[in-house]
Amino acid sequence: MNRPTTLLLALTCAVAVGNLYFPQALVPLIAADLGTSPDTASFAVVATQGGYAAGMFLLVPLGDRLRSRPLLVVLLALTGAGLLAAACAPTLALLAAAGTCTGLTTVGAQLVGPLAAGLVPASRRGAVLGTLLSGSIGGMLLARTFGGTLGERLGWRAPYLAAAVLVLVLAAVLARALPETAPPSRLPYPALLAEPLRLLRTEPELRRSCLYQATVFAAFSAVWTCLALLLSGPVYGFGAEAVGLLALVGAVTMLSTPLAGRLVDRHGPRPVNLVCLLAVLGSAVVLAPGARGGTLGLAALVAGTLLLDVAMQSGMVANKTRVYALRADARSRLNTAYMTCAYLAGSAGSWLGARVHNSAGWWGVCALVALLAAVGLARHFAPYRRRGGELPAVQGGFTSRTGPASSACRPSTRGAGTRGRPARTASRRSSGSPYSAGASPTGPSRSFRRWSRRRREGG
Repeated sequence: MNRPTTLLLALTCAVAVGNLYFPQALVPLIAADLGTSPDTASFAVVATQGGYAAGMFLLVPLGDRLRSRPLLVVLLALTGAGLLAAACAPTLALLAAAGTCTGLTTVGAQLVGPLAAGLVPASRRGAVLGTLLSGSIGGMLLARTFGGTLGERLGWRAPYLAAAVLVLVLAAVLARALPETAPPSRLPYPALLAEPLRLLRTEPELRRSCLYQATVFAAFSAVWTCLALLLSGPVYGFGAEAVGLLALVGAVTMLSTPLAGRLVDRHGPRPVNLVCLLAVLGSAVVLAPGARGGTLGLAALVAGTLLLDVAMQSGMVANKTRVYALRADARSRLNTAYMTCAYLAGSAGSWLGARVHNSAGWWGVCALVALLAAVGLARHFAPYRRRGGELPAVQGGFTSRTGPASSACRPSTRGAGTRGRPARTASRRSSGSPYSAGASPTGPSRSFRRWSRRRREGG
């Protein structure tokens, strides 16, 4: 996959994600035009988010069953139709219905990741996923500014019309520019829907990535939910605009995620996850002085949220790289399981953060962030303790649990060896190596366990 195609897919991520966020800036304008309260008008935003959650569960697994190019083009065309219907909606009920349809089909960003992972070699996968995530971040950050500015000048319907035109043009470009790919699976649709739960049960590295992202995203959601309460409270006395301005600090993550992707390609996802979890723990310490208010407190909030944003997004690059390396024929279903866990954890983090802030203030929220980071770190070091302090062998940037980064690192089962065994098995056994060439990429081999048992009995 060449650079222009990568940038086109990043733009697709930005547009698809932006469709979820630009309506948030239009709630007051919608309320004034349709003669309802802002609280009631916000239901249009809630309906869009609910449609997105349903689309992630119902439509994203189809990426493993259908060809990617027609699936993406059809979904973008339906998204454009939903945006046009929203722009013409005369009542809030019809606007909410159109928003639900838009959210249901604007899942392109969740389909682009598995598609790109299959179009690039494993040695470039992290860098490409980092670029795609930068596009998603850009869409999330710029959508609110786009919606609010255009809505103030031309009315709330104008952003919906502009977004519809952009989506339809993008669908036409993708129909010509995307390469044709064969679907990796022939499972029937009901089996596709059940597959994410089965993958969570059978893939330990998927569970690991889900836990890492769940702890970090829950901390991220707790901080940003409670930040509005802190800034608008008596300590600072700011308005809601201050939270939006502070969110623009997260634009730095557009630069950090490609770098994180290159680091994952070079060193594997495990060390990047470790740095990100430590950064989340450090952000709790940096954010804590924000409870005191004043210039120093505001500077602490800016630095702490920036550190937390970079850690969350960079960790997502590492996690997705690990997840997409598990099974080439099930990347969309793996992504469904991963993103569902992340969004559920984010919702739980927002709920828990609000209650902790109500009872223990900002200090309690920082303690919650530190606790969540500690849970992730405990899981990170757990396999080391089970192996008596030994680190898993590193193979081509991935650990022996994660799998090799390229086919050159995979053990061969053919060659000059004896009947289905690798040619170098005998020499490795004679050297006393703990890993045989036939070791499973998800755990120690049988010869390794025998070697460990003999070593314990002998000494």
